[in-house]
Amino acid sequence: MSAAQPSRRAALAMGAAALALAPGLRRAFATEPARRIVSIGGAVTEIVFALGEQDRLVGRDATSTHPPEAEALPDVGYMRALSSEGVLSLRPDLIVAAEGAGPPEAVALLREAAVPFATIPEGHDRAAVAAKIRAVADALGAPERGAALAAEVDAALARAMAQAAAPDGQSPARVLFILSMQGGRVLASGRGTGADGIIALAGAVNAVDAFEGYKPLTDEAVIAAAPDVILMMDRGEGHEAARRDVVGHAALALTPAARAGRLVRLDGLLLLGFGPRTPQAISVLASALADAG
Repeated sequence: MSAAQPSRRAALAMGAAALALAPGLRRAFATEPARRIVSIGGAVTEIVFALGEQDRLVGRDATSTHPPEAEALPDVGYMRALSSEGVLSLRPDLIVAAEGAGPPEAVALLREAAVPFATIPEGHDRAAVAAKIRAVADALGAPERGAALAAEVDAALARAMAQAAAPDGQSPARVLFILSMQGGRVLASGRGTGADGIIALAGAVNAVDAFEGYKPLTDEAVIAAAPDVILMMDRGEGHEAARRDVVGHAALALTPAARAGRLVRLDGLLLLGFGPRTPQAISVLASALADAG
């Protein structure tokens, strides 16, 4: 490739920068608050709405489905499969993205386009929820409102966790979180995931702790996990269809959870978002686990 023929990446970067700096879009190093914000990540968008700053949003990613009003905004695609051109076509003067947004090449191009880009740290415990709220508020230039919202949510978290804790002398429920069962393979949560975090906050224990992240389980590992309850995301396919998949699985059918029909399905963003609704997620999950028991 000659010097006169720039690489595709360089051409994209130049085009993105030209679009981002189009006349009237924004002034470099502007001191006024951003007015055209693209929010990437369901919990990030929830926080923007909870802060009362939704009028500044001009776009959101596909995981941003709550509150319902968010879905009226232009959709820039799934947060891990973004198109830099699609994001920049909305002429943002600020991009606020959850940690893990990607792919890396798209994020690199967005950063090169001279549009402020704030990355919001992820986490799966009580402290992480407050930190996420404060980080979004800081990015939006609303630290005082962020501190107030973080304190409010943290107090609600403390109450929900206290109510969810197993009574003295009672063993906490063993919960197996199944992300998917494609092809009959059980893809389950180990340590360090959002599922692992919300299970702990709800006063239960993860039935799988031999690995980190999400991994497929062998039939032997499924049986050895011996879950009291099976937890899944509600994907809208119908509760009975999911139940048939679980009880009809050769290994799952042998677990205490499947034998007793203890299957809990909850909204994925509520369950795993770790945003302002986390206290509600804890209460809903703890109640569902109690009912399943």
